[in-house]
Amino acid sequence: MGRFLQISGLVIGLAGLVLQFCISIPASMQAGRGFLDSLIFYFSFFTILTNIGAVLVHTALLSSTGYAWFPAFAGPRVRAGVAVAITLVFIIYATVLAQLWQPQGLFLVCDVLLHYVTPMLFVLWWLVAGADGTTRWRDISWWMVYPIAYLVYVLARAPIAGEVPYPFLNVAKNGATSVAISALAVTGLFLVLCVVAVLADHGVSRLRAQKAR
Repeated sequence: MGRFLQISGLVIGLAGLVLQFCISIPASMQAGRGFLDSLIFYFSFFTILTNIGAVLVHTALLSSTGYAWFPAFAGPRVRAGVAVAITLVFIIYATVLAQLWQPQGLFLVCDVLLHYVTPMLFVLWWLVAGADGTTRWRDISWWMVYPIAYLVYVLARAPIAGEVPYPFLNVAKNGATSVAISALAVTGLFLVLCVVAVLADHGVSRLRAQKAR
């Protein structure tokens, strides 16, 4: 089951990322951005970056070549961190972003794949085969670097690029106070998910040990 979920996650994740790239770059250029700006904007989405992380975890674990290229992504702490981040992708999109626009056609397909299917496949795989009980509470401080660094990047880029990937991070439109509250809420949710991940990792490990007896 674990390998099936892993292969499914890799194939669907790659398909979603490639398809999103193929339709987003032309659409972005039609909206007035140059190719380089469109490329930067594509890689400015937390969803895209996190799905890339999930694909790299699967790649590193499924083949010796993948492991040689991306050894860091094979480690249990990175696996757990990606599980936390991709769960955040699912929750924020399902509760906030899905109500803000109505994608059609291939954009809808990508939305479903990258915001719902790949997160569920990755988390299910992690619970079934990826969690091993080796995460520690101190790992949370390392996992928190990712969302904080992302927020710093997006907010620093916004005045230069004149755009943000997510509406709730738009200081010019919503005001600094609103954006600060949103950023703190998302970061707080990420922290809660980190705590849940450590508890789940240890819990799953204990259940496996009990079944093995």
